[in-house]
Amino acid sequence: MDPNRRKRNEMAAQRVIKGLESRNMEGYYAESKEEALKKALELIPEGSSVGWGGSMSIKEMGLLDAVCSGNYTVYNRDICKTPEEKRKTQLQIFDSDYFLCSTNAITEDGVLVNVDGTANRVACISWGPANVVMIVGMNKLVKSVEDAISRARHEAAPINAQRFGLDTPCSKTGVCANCKSPDTVCCQVLVTRYSKEKGRIKVILVNDEMGF
Repeated sequence: MDPNRRKRNEMAAQRVIKGLESRNMEGYYAESKEEALKKALELIPEGSSVGWGGSMSIKEMGLLDAVCSGNYTVYNRDICKTPEEKRKTQLQIFDSDYFLCSTNAITEDGVLVNVDGTANRVACISWGPANVVMIVGMNKLVKSVEDAISRARHEAAPINAQRFGLDTPCSKTGVCANCKSPDTVCCQVLVTRYSKEKGRIKVILVNDEMGF
């Protein structure tokens, strides 16, 4: 990465971290995916129960492989064979020690914005798991909540709809149609502006492009 862009990202990340701290959340900055992985594992004590939402960022950095092969109680919804088994696992995740995810967007002053389909991810971010660890590439940094919602709806949602092979207008055109399709991934919008429980949400900002 260009040294000037790296310096810019580091300075921007420090502003975001201050914003997160003012909102009762914790923020960290990692120069690389490897550094972010090391920090995430430092935050998750061995023996903890761990689950996750549908995040590409935590896969890209190797965090899922690390917890699945480590000394943790893992609730893995990805290996469930039936809807009933998946629901049971998702309820276990809701009561886990650590929930792993990313965010669709984060503002410069530390507000998190997420748009979800089934809402299991936004539910766990809001309440349930004792801790939430977010891995967030600096490509998801935006100016305002309005910009964050726009990014989630117009960039992340079409890519995710295409990734999952969903029958939505955006999966065919790449453009949000504000649809009410049965397959829509834009059912719930969560704006996290403050954490009632201090330090429950921990955000690791990564000096890289990660996720969508």
